[in-house]
Amino acid sequence: MVDTYTCSFCGTEMEPGTGKMFVKKDGSIFYFCSTKCSKNYTLKRIPRRVVWTKAGRKALGKE
Repeated sequence: MVDTYTCSFCGTEMEPGTGKMFVKKDGSIFYFCSTKCSKNYTLKRIPRRVVWTKAGRKALGKE
């Protein structure tokens, strides 16, 4: 069975071999599905305040 990863910013499912893996100095691992998600993370945006993310849609009551 193939493991799937979830994007650390937007929450979408990713297949292995796609996206970008970011490892911080403390050892925590972040997976990003696109450069859009990785750049929003480096700009220190909160996913629940961004409308198009899964957490943002849940905060607005859309899902």
